Amino acid sequence: MDNLVFDTVLHGGMVMTPSGLVHTDVGIINGRIAEIGDLKNTKTKNTIDCFGLHILPGVIDTQVHFREPGGEHKEDLHTGSLAAVAGGVTGVFEMPNTNPLTTTPETMVDKLKRASGRMYCDYAFYFGGTAENAHQLSEWENLPGVCGIKIFMGASTGNLLVVEDEHIENILKNGRRVVAVHSEDEKMMNENKARMLAENPTPPVAMHNVWRSVEAAVNSTTRLMRIARKTGRRVHVLHISTAEELPILAAHRDVATCEVLPNHLTFAAPECYERLGSLTQQNPPIREQYHQDALWHAVNTGLIDILGSDHAPHTLHEKEEPYPKSHSGTPGVQTMVPVMLNHINNGKMTLDRFVDMTAYGPARVHQIANKGRIAPGYDADFTIVDMNKQMEITNAQQKSRAGWTPYDGMKVTGWPVMTIIRGRTVMRDDEILGEAAGKVIHFRETMEQNRTMSMPASNAA
Repeated sequence: MDNLVFDTVLHGGMVMTPSGLVHTDVGIINGRIAEIGDLKNTKTKNTIDCFGLHILPGVIDTQVHFREPGGEHKEDLHTGSLAAVAGGVTGVFEMPNTNPLTTTPETMVDKLKRASGRMYCDYAFYFGGTAENAHQLSEWENLPGVCGIKIFMGASTGNLLVVEDEHIENILKNGRRVVAVHSEDEKMMNENKARMLAENPTPPVAMHNVWRSVEAAVNSTTRLMRIARKTGRRVHVLHISTAEELPILAAHRDVATCEVLPNHLTFAAPECYERLGSLTQQNPPIREQYHQDALWHAVNTGLIDILGSDHAPHTLHEKEEPYPKSHSGTPGVQTMVPVMLNHINNGKMTLDRFVDMTAYGPARVHQIANKGRIAPGYDADFTIVDMNKQMEITNAQQKSRAGWTPYDGMKVTGWPVMTIIRGRTVMRDDEILGEAAGKVIHFRETMEQNRTMSMPASNAA
């Protein structure tokens, strides 16, 4: 080690290693973590002073909608990735409900081409599972850049909406990688909406909880668990919003993991609708306080595997349409880290749980290769935060093309001050540095599958 020359040394920070926080240094060579320890007397081309800062594994946001192609007036891959790195996020998984939908190899290749040279963070894309493409998914799920299969049991359009149990089962029977699910019962929601509008043709946005009811979420998740167990397929239930779904998920931990959003941990009905109106309208909706309390309990007891933003920007004009025409979804990739650091400082959760849900959890659930922890050999991805920095979140800070956040005016303690991806500092003190150089994220399951398929038959057994 005496002759080792590091490209960069992160010096003197509190480093979140797999065994816990350690006051130490991190040495980087060729975009990978080379050594962790006392490196003050070693040779390095660059030293970054991290005294007083926490060096965390790079935050991976496994649910974003960057709207390209088809919705570039709201967001695109370039602006969405700017928002990501500005918020301390080093990698994203982008959703398939674009126009056209990401449901064929051709549309997946198109997204990869669009991302190359334009995204600041590393990236992968969900492949949309439909009734029509179910039988090809076991092959297509292993295409480069695919992080998993996504199905919408509610809240989508066209053939990306999968309503019938038979079609859901066909998707789950074909393939082995994790299937991420938007779990709301479309038929129940359509009935709820019809009744709501019959009683009041111009309902307030607070009625979003009536349209997208607790029962619709619970029924959908119950159906999903039954099908997952029948097929033996791993499913990942996105943006859990109800207290009632949590015991269902706890009873099926062998086949199901789950995600929660900062919005559901921060806002509560009816106050959020009274104060912010449709700016907090999303699917599934923000619900009453007792649901939030249950979600926090699930976070702190380890039931929740992943924290995602569900970054889903719309223009203010689209949000200001009269309900229920107002669009559901909020920006969030840039605000996820500071909002959650503030919750940590307020005693709502520990820093360890935050890292587990933004780095270890994504790597575990999605079998990400070479990312998700600070250990030798892993990609040098870091979210470096100042746990004591006090800031106010504002619309003016937002890099998203939408240009707004439901957290505008919120004062927080804890702020991302550096984003490092594969050894490159891409954000420091709120300034974006260098060119867009994001790369495709790789996955252990896909790498192993492709390796086995490429072996001679005599060696593949």
